[in-house]
Amino acid sequence: MTPGKLVVAGGTGSVITAICCFTPVLVVALPAIGLATWLGWIDYVLFPMLAAFVGLTAFGIWRKQTAAACCLPAAENRERS
Repeated sequence: MTPGKLVVAGGTGSVITAICCFTPVLVVALPAIGLATWLGWIDYVLFPMLAAFVGLTAFGIWRKQTAAACCLPAAENRERS
């Protein structure tokens, strides 16, 4: 995956997971479809997912910065020639 796609995927996942974590979306939605028993352990799933998506975003940003730093001197050398 390219660094830009990693940042987009991580950011999108972080936002969706944060909405489910910090708002009562799942508290209303799960009982409506008959899955109310899952609410007891939902924090054990959502908080690690949020951490994973934030980590994916940070990794994508780091890869983007290292790729830019790696290729920058070569581009400057071509302009000088």
